[in-house]
Amino acid sequence: MRILNRYFTRQLVAIFVLLLLVLTGLAWMLQIMSMMKFLLNYGVDLSSFIGMTMLMIPFIVSIIVPFVTFIAIIFIYNKLISDNEITVMTASGLAPKQLARPALVMALVLTILHFILNVWIVPQSQYMFYATQWNLRYGLAHLKLQESAFTQLADGLVVYVDKVSGHDLSQVMLSDMRDKASPMTIFAEKGKLVPTERGLSIVMKNGSLQSKNKTLTTGTFDNFDMDLNVGDKEGENSFRVRRVPTSTLLKSVLDSPSEKQHKMVLAELSSRILGPIMNLVLAALCVTILLRSSLLRRRASFAPAMAVAAMALIMSLFMSSSNMISSVTEFLLLMLAIIVTLGGILFILFKK
Repeated sequence: MRILNRYFTRQLVAIFVLLLLVLTGLAWMLQIMSMMKFLLNYGVDLSSFIGMTMLMIPFIVSIIVPFVTFIAIIFIYNKLISDNEITVMTASGLAPKQLARPALVMALVLTILHFILNVWIVPQSQYMFYATQWNLRYGLAHLKLQESAFTQLADGLVVYVDKVSGHDLSQVMLSDMRDKASPMTIFAEKGKLVPTERGLSIVMKNGSLQSKNKTLTTGTFDNFDMDLNVGDKEGENSFRVRRVPTSTLLKSVLDSPSEKQHKMVLAELSSRILGPIMNLVLAALCVTILLRSSLLRRRASFAPAMAVAAMALIMSLFMSSSNMISSVTEFLLLMLAIIVTLGGILFILFKK
């Protein structure tokens, strides 16, 4: 039996790794294509851009792992059934539960790894992704001022710098036309670029200011702090549950400030905590349908289609249910439903 377990496991692991690499690579390439604006609009260098998109890989993997597990199992077991290897093993006295053991063990290991990925790795990588994205869009990383030239930083915001030394500037002229009702022109002997929570600011020294509202206002200053390009405050400060640590999400279940945020937290917790269990559910579902159908030769040819349909039904129910959860009680009921479903599938598989 150990030889057969190794035989099954070797094939399952090989096809799983291959599918995971291919599908992750395809999803990553789509992510790169969707974020090409960072290369085109913000002057981001290629290495920083690739590094940012790679931070999405853990999240991509967390989404596709249950599907890859199901595809790997249905491919290998259906191949063995088509080659009559399962029939020979069954005739030699092996029960369906023994034949299903390699797939279930692999699914159990993947469930544990998926849980670790969801609870710790994905939130951290998503936090780093959004922080890197914001910095590349609004921070010092993307800003490149040219000496003795006018640089347009945003619509209506133009700056002229005589000399640039790192973040230190000299002989600065800044024209701010973003507010059409109150245009402003500033001259300063020195300036310094400073990253802030709002985005990028410039601190200027020893200069003069001219502003026109209803009347023309002029004046001088020793120090003047001004935003260059106000960041996407809503996008940066909004509650993105994917990047929030799991421990923080668990605490916020009881003190969410709004009903919408409460639902978002519960949906994310369902995805992180209950999602990995779907590896076991789909694996058990697949081997149960394939192995039990192989004993009924007339129905064996329909088994893969039945398994795919059942997988689609269960995953659609899980995803829709997790997104509609509005209370802790409903969360616990969904967990109970998943456990009962898994228990029922295993009961059908293990019965003689």
